[in-house]
Amino acid sequence: MNRNVIITCAVTGAADTVDKHPDIPVTPEQIATAAVEAARAGAAIAHVHVRDPATGQGSRDPALYRDVVGRIRDSGTDVVLNLTTGMGGDIFLGPPDEPLSLGPATDMADAETRLEHVGELLPEICTIDCGTMNFGEGNYIMTNSVDMLRAMARGVQKLGVKPEVEVFDFGHLWFAKQLLDEGLLDPPPLYQLCLGIPYGAEANTQTMKAMVDNLPAGAIWAGFGLGRMQMPMVAQAMLLGGHVRVGLEDNLYLDKGVHASNASLVERAVGIVERLGGMVQTPAEARASLGLRQPA
Repeated sequence: MNRNVIITCAVTGAADTVDKHPDIPVTPEQIATAAVEAARAGAAIAHVHVRDPATGQGSRDPALYRDVVGRIRDSGTDVVLNLTTGMGGDIFLGPPDEPLSLGPATDMADAETRLEHVGELLPEICTIDCGTMNFGEGNYIMTNSVDMLRAMARGVQKLGVKPEVEVFDFGHLWFAKQLLDEGLLDPPPLYQLCLGIPYGAEANTQTMKAMVDNLPAGAIWAGFGLGRMQMPMVAQAMLLGGHVRVGLEDNLYLDKGVHASNASLVERAVGIVERLGGMVQTPAEARASLGLRQPA
């Protein structure tokens, strides 16, 4: 059991949730404010995506990241920054009878482009989505080839940023261990076990424990569950020795029918940790625990 827990808050994500929640952070100001509020509620790490302010859709525009990160840093609130690199690996196939008629939202970028904002802004952490999978219903495929992942891991390593390897299924964990064996991840590796996304690994005790049992020795890890499994997986990750993640990227509700805010989800997670006899790490403590660079 982990009694000294780091809470990450994933404040907005890139999913099509703007019409499903009245207060999804969209503009750089809203995303930065959400990150600051989450930090003040007890999150040590803010996991950041950006969105097109005009459409609300996910974006990878470095200018938007620059705006968000600048606002967070200028706020005077200490929080560890974790920027996604997930955008740019998106394929929307056509219908089954015409699969190569790709949808207009298809967006494939090279490794250098996907890391552009990380190289400019030098957060303490950035994510690497470690594999390819059917991601939800429809014809969307999250696409990250082994060669792309090796190139991105090399790029992140060169920048001196800590990669958080996002593991959505068991094959992703297998390849994440391969990256470590090849020296493309510096020890100790940091893993995020992402459970409950259709159709990856399910969010339940058996799956999380099986993944934890297959982590390399000395690995640091966190885990989360999607939707109504978010808070059960907070408790489960802590009990199995890990850290936790909450936020509107993964879950829109505090209780049945009650829309959450990022801060309220963090507060709920803090309560779970403390009621299980644990303590929540500060950003400074998290940097020390994870061996992170100091903020740029």
